[in-house]
Amino acid sequence: MHPAGLAAAGTPRQPSKRRVPVSQPGMADPHQLFDDTSSAQSRGYGAQRAPGGLGYPTASASPQAAFLGDPVSNMAMAYGSSLAAQGKELVDKNIDRFIPVTKLKYYFAVDTMYVGKKLGLLFFPYLHQDWEVQYQQDTPVAPRFDVNAPDLYIPAMAFITYVLVAGLALGTQDRFSPDLLGLQASSALAWLTLEVLAILLSLYLVTVNTDLTTVDLVAFLGYKYVGMIGGVLMGLLFGKIGYYVVLGWCCVSIFVFMIRTLRLKILAEAAAEGIPVRGARNQLRMYLTMAVAAAQPLLMYWLTFHLVR
Repeated sequence: MHPAGLAAAGTPRQPSKRRVPVSQPGMADPHQLFDDTSSAQSRGYGAQRAPGGLGYPTASASPQAAFLGDPVSNMAMAYGSSLAAQGKELVDKNIDRFIPVTKLKYYFAVDTMYVGKKLGLLFFPYLHQDWEVQYQQDTPVAPRFDVNAPDLYIPAMAFITYVLVAGLALGTQDRFSPDLLGLQASSALAWLTLEVLAILLSLYLVTVNTDLTTVDLVAFLGYKYVGMIGGVLMGLLFGKIGYYVVLGWCCVSIFVFMIRTLRLKILAEAAAEGIPVRGARNQLRMYLTMAVAAAQPLLMYWLTFHLVR
């Protein structure tokens, strides 16, 4: 046995020193498989706990509640509401001077039976005998009870349908464009506005005392769109011949309709005032009635002839 071996055997064996990592504060144990979050949750829960010990955060007053609770703010809101009410009343009064908005509901009081009878009257006015508008306690009855009463439902729907039919006609001819369709609609509205203004000016110059309102004029002048729709549709189906036949019939019908309707509004006032039938003022009223009625066929042709080729 070698002396080195004896020395090794006689010397006591020192245990091996291993470096154990020291965990720093805030770091997890490297030998731990899962993090312990119980302490963090307890710390967070404790941080959220209210001083009262109930565990719920205290509710703070909102800025809106503080604003509404201020007497000065309440006074300002009341003053603003009164100003808004006064402004609305002033606007309503000024609008009613030109267009009676509050009476528009009367012109839309229609039903299916009235619409059917009115359309028949527009296409065949020759068979109708009684053209007087019925009254009840000095107030005209609703259109659904009197076929002679003017309405805005048929003119409004006819105008929209006319624009759609015009777009269809332009599309069949490969000429459709949004700009051209808008021009068609704006032209029809412009002519209607010019008609109303011209008639109002003429009534003023002739000094006609009549109950014919601006809305009544819009209603009567808007009935021509019904015949325009019929003419364009027949032109699309049967060509130029169908267009001229149907439009010619509708032009004569609207002429007769306007004569028999407006003469009760314009000439009847002259008869009530005792003006002689052959007097100068009565002759002017008759010419005005004829001019308004004759303008309808001309505008019907002007607004539709380029839609049929």
